[in-house]
Amino acid sequence: MHPTEFSNVRLLKEIAELINEETEIETMLSGALQRFLQGTNFETGWIFFISDKGKQQLIVSENLPEALAQNGCSQLKNGGCWCVSKYREGKLEKASNIIECQRIENVLAAKIGDNGGITHHATVPLQSGQERFGLVNVASPNTIIYSKGELALLESLAFQLGSAIKRILLTKQEQEMALLQERNRLAKDLHDSVNQLLFSVTLTARGGAEMTAQAEIKETFKEIQNLSQEALNEMRALIWQLRPSGLESGLLDAIKGYGEMLGLSVHSTISGVINVPSHVEEALFRISQEALNNIRKHAGVNFAEIFLTVTLSDVLLVIKDDGQGFLLNEGTRLSSMGLQSMKERAKNAGGSIEWDSEIGRGTEILVRIPY
Repeated sequence: MHPTEFSNVRLLKEIAELINEETEIETMLSGALQRFLQGTNFETGWIFFISDKGKQQLIVSENLPEALAQNGCSQLKNGGCWCVSKYREGKLEKASNIIECQRIENVLAAKIGDNGGITHHATVPLQSGQERFGLVNVASPNTIIYSKGELALLESLAFQLGSAIKRILLTKQEQEMALLQERNRLAKDLHDSVNQLLFSVTLTARGGAEMTAQAEIKETFKEIQNLSQEALNEMRALIWQLRPSGLESGLLDAIKGYGEMLGLSVHSTISGVINVPSHVEEALFRISQEALNNIRKHAGVNFAEIFLTVTLSDVLLVIKDDGQGFLLNEGTRLSSMGLQSMKERAKNAGGSIEWDSEIGRGTEILVRIPY
């Protein structure tokens, strides 16, 4: 075996050992790309994820020259390139030399910083079997054409990365399935035990109130009935949160059903076609649950409005009520009204959330999640 081939095999083995230890995709890609650059003639690299709709996202980059790294890699995130166009058209099947890259050409024309001699790059699709994820791009200073050996090595890297991404995604799917099963089991246990016991207490208290003629005892039984009914409502809401038994009928139906279970009338307006990933749909449902809980507990009204707007790139959810409202400032603890949970759910889904509220003028919640 030629010394260079032996070195490449050892490099790929080291990368395989590195990525097999990682459980987060971005960390895995960053470490693998960094090690690849250290062991080859390539000096810089970046990886795009490209969705089925063609939307691209810069996931990781390593050793970028000043011109490409400026302003949060804005030059790499904007503009076009032959590699992205051919990838979207399904015509990029192997590692290739890129003769024209609009992004790099724009950087050179703008003269916004040192380009480190980077004028061209090589690219390879990132995939596992028929499932495609994006592109791996690498480059070297003052290099226009990369050799067949370099391109073959790049293809080997992409194969490893694609397999690792698939492994991590499958592992996360299994974890999510296990979590869903545990939620369902817990919801069933609560329904079959605690929920039924509370229902029995409610009936018993009602019967006790009807059986006695003494005013104080009757009042005591009615208080027990009211408290147990309130606890029963809380338990049903908790079961709904654990097991959203309505999403199979659609997001808006699930939100409206949950609102009705809380005793709220929910009016909905939709713009666009709802066809979003399941994790986005569940995040919106969970945020809506918390918002409706807050309306029932704090707003002092029994009516809420839901506006859902779906575009090609993101989803906007607006939840409004005309209740008591509240003051939200820098000194307000979000967790005091369950708002922190909503903020974290939006953030975990890659989105954002804002509140607009005034005392006596109700509350408006705006959630935006890209997909």
